[in-house]
Amino acid sequence: MDQRKILLIIFDGLGDRPVTELGHKTPLEAAPKPNLDWFAANGMNGLLDPIGPGIRPGSDTSHLALFGYDPMEVNTGRGPFEAAGVGIELQKGDVAFRCNFATVDERLTLTDRRAGRIKEGTEELAKALDGLKLGRVKVVFRAGTEHRAALVFRGKGLSPKVSDTDPHEEGKKILTSEPLESKAKATAKALNLFTREAYEILKDHPVNRARVAKGGAAANMVVARGAGIAPDLEPITQRLGVKAAGIAGVALIKGMFRAVGMDVLDVKGATGGLDTDMVAKAEAAIKALKSYDLVVVNVKAPDLCGHDGNASEKIKVIERIDQMMGHLKAHLGPDVVVALTADHSTPVAVKDHSGDPVPVTIFGEGIRVDEIPHFDERSAARGALGRIRGQDLMPILMDQSNRIEKFGA
Repeated sequence: MDQRKILLIIFDGLGDRPVTELGHKTPLEAAPKPNLDWFAANGMNGLLDPIGPGIRPGSDTSHLALFGYDPMEVNTGRGPFEAAGVGIELQKGDVAFRCNFATVDERLTLTDRRAGRIKEGTEELAKALDGLKLGRVKVVFRAGTEHRAALVFRGKGLSPKVSDTDPHEEGKKILTSEPLESKAKATAKALNLFTREAYEILKDHPVNRARVAKGGAAANMVVARGAGIAPDLEPITQRLGVKAAGIAGVALIKGMFRAVGMDVLDVKGATGGLDTDMVAKAEAAIKALKSYDLVVVNVKAPDLCGHDGNASEKIKVIERIDQMMGHLKAHLGPDVVVALTADHSTPVAVKDHSGDPVPVTIFGEGIRVDEIPHFDERSAARGALGRIRGQDLMPILMDQSNRIEKFGA
């Protein structure tokens, strides 16, 4: 059998729930999307629980599952993936955190968890924090995409078992990190000290003075969460015997790619924000399929709209995704198996991840096409794939691409 290439496209946070203002339709149901519907009508469809039914996935755990790993076994925290995404090479004993630049008032009450979705000046802010000494702990700090950043503590006797400083909700005070085990006391102490010093350094930083002068939100605080250590993952190249590459704009997902042994392909215009160039990602994927067996593309934009509670903007993003899929449709060869899905649902009514399953479509030569005409949550529920878990997807794709070994004689 001739082996085929695999193109996995992950629309971050695409799944949703019915929205009253959309006539009780989801954004996927309400948006005009002829190309996405074409793939569904010519493919095999179903629902996918990224981790399991009712489990609210993070982007880190869901991507691990979609890559074929069991996140219950291999996940060591989101921080290490964020660190890898911004180019920090973790050493043994390092503890990494995923961070946001945020805005607080003088009482350290959170007023904007994303500092006005800051896009400029974060590199300068990060340099002001990088290299801090917190007793025997050294700080490594790097800016990520927009408001995101990565923090690494380097020193002896550190533990990732500490609570977050991120209250996850505006109007609440910045949290004090607590040790979740006795040997994590030094780490919690360092994190609380870093939080205080970050505020003192950032509140009067020239970048923030300029932002406030223009009526913007000051990025005067760093909130941390997702502490973890570097995971010990068998590279996907060895697990599946494929040459793999990933395309993404956001640092976390780039870090996920690197952590599992994928090459990260930089694409001009792939920002990880609403202004990302989706067609450029499609063109890069088509080019990459000439030299890679597996290409994964992440599109972050739908997730941003879900977190902002903006249904109309999510529809606009879906329309742009559809243009991207039209470009792919025109250039895909018969030797490629395509999978379209999401890493989780981010309903606009919830403004956060939910445990709702997401649609999945598999398209390619010889696929058992079902009778589903539309790519959306409720249509997919009637598809031939049924309801699968995230970690089921990669074995299915390996089988459809004639790359899986026979089990048994």
